Amino acid sequence: MSGLFGTGEVSGDQVALKATHKNHFGFQGAVKGEETPAEEFTNALKNALGETNNLQQNLSDITQAYLTDPESVDAHDVTIAMSKANMSIEITKAVVDGALKAYNNIINIR
Repeated sequence: MSGLFGTGEVSGDQVALKATHKNHFGFQGAVKGEETPAEEFTNALKNALGETNNLQQNLSDITQAYLTDPESVDAHDVTIAMSKANMSIEITKAVVDGALKAYNNIINIR
């Protein structure tokens, strides 16, 4: 059981806690540099959409290179880029559809 926690995580009978809610004793407000859950979600969503966009741009660039100079790009690289871009679009579509479904469910609750 000693391997469960690293030595720096637990020492003795004291565990460091922090107040994260306004009703917690000693809450000082959000610590500068820490993100709220809403900001974390927003940043994660922006990063995911940015990565999807990067994969689409990469596909466009590699396809254009393959069409203009077929010897410079391997056909497998085009296929792999196409698969990655397609998968990222499908995942993004599934997330958006799920979010819209959840929003509609919330709106229809009476």
